[in-house]
Amino acid sequence: MNNSPTSCGGETPSPLSPRPLSHLVGAQRRVLSAAQLREHGVSAARATARCAPGGPWQQLLPGVFLLHQGPPTSEERLHGALLYAGRRQDVPAQPVGPGAGGPGDIAMITGLAALTLHGLPSAPALTALDHIDVLVPRTRRLRSTGCVRIVRAHALPAARQVTGLPVAPVARALADAVAALTDPADVRRLLTDAVRHGHCEPASVVRELSQARLLSRPHVVDAVESLLAAGRAIAEGRLYEMVRTYGLPEPVWNVDLRLPGGPHLGGLDAYWPDHAVAVELDTRAPRHGRTPQDDAVWSECARKREHLERLGITVVHLTPRKLRDSPELQATVVRTALLTSADREPPARVIVLPR
Repeated sequence: MNNSPTSCGGETPSPLSPRPLSHLVGAQRRVLSAAQLREHGVSAARATARCAPGGPWQQLLPGVFLLHQGPPTSEERLHGALLYAGRRQDVPAQPVGPGAGGPGDIAMITGLAALTLHGLPSAPALTALDHIDVLVPRTRRLRSTGCVRIVRAHALPAARQVTGLPVAPVARALADAVAALTDPADVRRLLTDAVRHGHCEPASVVRELSQARLLSRPHVVDAVESLLAAGRAIAEGRLYEMVRTYGLPEPVWNVDLRLPGGPHLGGLDAYWPDHAVAVELDTRAPRHGRTPQDDAVWSECARKREHLERLGITVVHLTPRKLRDSPELQATVVRTALLTSADREPPARVIVLPR
């Protein structure tokens, strides 16, 4: 009688790799690469034989095996896609900062699957996806195959851990998803949802779309306009909340300033006439490869601020991200400007008009 131990797959562990398959649990452990099977004493030939018609296993992707028959679950497809891209599931992602991944970050889920994992309401269910997008370095020699679509990057962003999986940040996943979408409504819905539900700021989305060279597509440009409008509305709401939460004096909202009998000075989001202090939301989205039109807009904004400052009006610039991440600090900046107004020279007289 043979008393040697056997695995649940019927394999006898080799003396060099005495790790039976019976200890494997969880969905990710029902999907193994050929290299992982070898570590458990299962040769490539034996794995292929077990995937023959009527066998207990199946080959999910090249070099990736599903240790049961029947359709793979969504989780198994995700793990299989990462294994195909060469990512070991026992090497956790270790994000170290923007533009670089940790030691295990050679692949991560991106595109629609990533947006679903991040919890974007308008992203489709994983079961509805024909493809799983996987982001890899440009130097990797991989081809799209089966349910896996390979997306390449010059430098990987820092992965986010979502349900134990390395997932691209929302802004990057949006760009990869939009690159494969042609329906304007779908594109607009994804972009606005990402901002409305607080997953990212408009500027980061536009930056990724610009770097992906997607802003030449008319339906993407239209969606970005909707995105920026939604982002501004959200930022204005945060500004109102900041003023009221931290007890700042109530300003006049959304006004235009003019010199008496003179030119228009520009619009402001909030203005305290008795203190000559203004708040302007900076919702401009910097783009990769700025055009002369972009430079003109930025120059005009700088001239406007300088003009107001020369007239004795203090302009506090706030960004949507600052209002989201540190509202108390931004309230302190505004309060300081209000408290120190008496120490400054009296401002020029201006006319305040509703905008």
